[in-house]
Amino acid sequence: MIRSPLSVPASPSSTGATAAAPQAAQAAEQLGAPRWDLGDLYLSPDDPDLKADLERLEREAAEFEKRWKDRLEATANPSSPSSQDHVPLTPAELAQALEEYQDIEEGLGKVGSYAQLLFAAQTTDPATGRFAQHVREQVTALSVRLLFFTLALNRLDENWLQDEALAAWHPWLRDLRIFRPFQLSDDVERALMEISVTGRAAWVRLFDETMAAMTAELDGRTVPLNDAFNQLTDADRGKRAQAAQAISAALQANQHLLVSITNTLAKDKAVADGMRGYPRPVSSRNRANMVEDEVVDALVTAVDQAYPRLSHRYYALKAKWLGLERLQHWDRNAPLPGHTERLVPWQEGREIVREAYQAFDPGMGALASRFLDRPWIDAAAVAGKSSGAFAHPTVPSVHPYLLMNYQGRARDVMTLAHEMGHGIHQILAGQAQGYLKSSTPLTLAETASVFGEMLTFQSLLDAEKDPGKKRFLLAAKIEDMLNTVVRQTAFYQFETQVHEERRDGELSAERLGQIWRGVQERSLGPAFEFTPDYDAYWSYIPHFIHAPFYVYAYAFGDCLVNALYSVYREQPEGFAAKYRTMLQAGGTLRHRELLAPFGLDASDPAFWNRGLDVIDGLITTLEEEVAHGF
Repeated sequence: MIRSPLSVPASPSSTGATAAAPQAAQAAEQLGAPRWDLGDLYLSPDDPDLKADLERLEREAAEFEKRWKDRLEATANPSSPSSQDHVPLTPAELAQALEEYQDIEEGLGKVGSYAQLLFAAQTTDPATGRFAQHVREQVTALSVRLLFFTLALNRLDENWLQDEALAAWHPWLRDLRIFRPFQLSDDVERALMEISVTGRAAWVRLFDETMAAMTAELDGRTVPLNDAFNQLTDADRGKRAQAAQAISAALQANQHLLVSITNTLAKDKAVADGMRGYPRPVSSRNRANMVEDEVVDALVTAVDQAYPRLSHRYYALKAKWLGLERLQHWDRNAPLPGHTERLVPWQEGREIVREAYQAFDPGMGALASRFLDRPWIDAAAVAGKSSGAFAHPTVPSVHPYLLMNYQGRARDVMTLAHEMGHGIHQILAGQAQGYLKSSTPLTLAETASVFGEMLTFQSLLDAEKDPGKKRFLLAAKIEDMLNTVVRQTAFYQFETQVHEERRDGELSAERLGQIWRGVQERSLGPAFEFTPDYDAYWSYIPHFIHAPFYVYAYAFGDCLVNALYSVYREQPEGFAAKYRTMLQAGGTLRHRELLAPFGLDASDPAFWNRGLDVIDGLITTLEEEVAHGF
């Protein structure tokens, strides 16, 4: 998904904020959920190879700077007096420098990935936290030394960079130079990078450690917060209400700190955006996603206008099923009456996912098996572990790792399918493009994951013979889609308002709660009656802290996949080959180029409605079932 944050944001289907309690962990152990083995990266924080790699990378960074800095500067600024003593580079020499730069960056990526993954699996362990911070500081120091390279590349003449000797690097140089208008002086860029470890990154770490250690009171027991979130899916409404109150109490008890973290990071972003000249708080994210502002605006507008025909309709329907005039926020994820969810052991869940990918494309099935048959997945729900789920690409010379908290629910099987899609995408792009060109913009990074979920859902639906169970599967899929499209768009609208208001001063807990409740009422509709305690729920969402404005990528990906999947159903012949080619492109192609072979165009406003119509159609089907006594 993304390489930079210490913990990658959770999938939209994840409802928890921390890892599971001992009781849940024991249940997960009985389900057979595995832990990963990071030995393909390093054996331990004390691994001599890790120390040797850092020492080697330090030498290589120093040699790289000595060999290329002055000559690159002479190439970028030939008229400068200091450039007269140095021979400018040829395009072929720059291509050589780019290969060396990629090798060093991949080495740093390997070390950094190990520290990030170790911390994600042991978030509350102080020694692991210190190790991760130490590695972050070392990697940042070396990155500062290399910073001259990308800064100088952005000062090179565009025509000079188009030389055939640099053809293999044109996509990466194109994406690097998209930030050229917002680049600051070299000294300022170095300073911002150096202080990031004690600035933004430190606040993110504080948030992660706070959430991982947070507990709630349930039935006289002190349990990790995730136990309370899991109880929000209980069939007993009283237990759901109890869990919601416990979550609210825990979040409210930490509001001072969580509000402070949010205000500080929003101000930090506003300062940086102002220095660089970004016109809107979301502009830097859109640039990183290689997507135009108007495309994102079209997506958000389309979803916002669709709230009444999607979420408002569905939750009105759900209220009738539950026999309620109005829903409370703890009813949003309530199971439907008559539906008893059985626990799915890990072995069964992994085979469901394996078979779904295998049926779509044997090559992707083989890639999925590499994850499922090797210790590349940390799925056991244990205390002190990072929340939610993610896929970390690490580096092409190793392989991605997946993390989730598997507790045997159908939703967990879908989460496995989601992260598996990321992992397969990362392998295909890494092998085809190498370290620098494999990273995919977030808007497209969610394509493979959501498509994998759709494949798994469809395989389950096709295999289910019981009409009642099929309807429950359909309802569950609709809820997941609403969580991905409607809820994530509402998150985006919350962030937009928060960042805009933060420019005028700090926001209080009360104001943050008002904004949160406002977007929830608008997005979920009149079927809900939100109690005041729900106003604190904004504060557990990790996306707001880890990666501002990340969330719209989920809605982008889901709508895109709905449109893509409709093409697959209409024209299955040859689709898998085109799809694999799309994933292998990594970051070398933009959304227009990637979607063109499928006859799709995300810049067309009708594109988004095509994706939203899929959800609308599923809701219509359920309404018809209700009319016949469901």
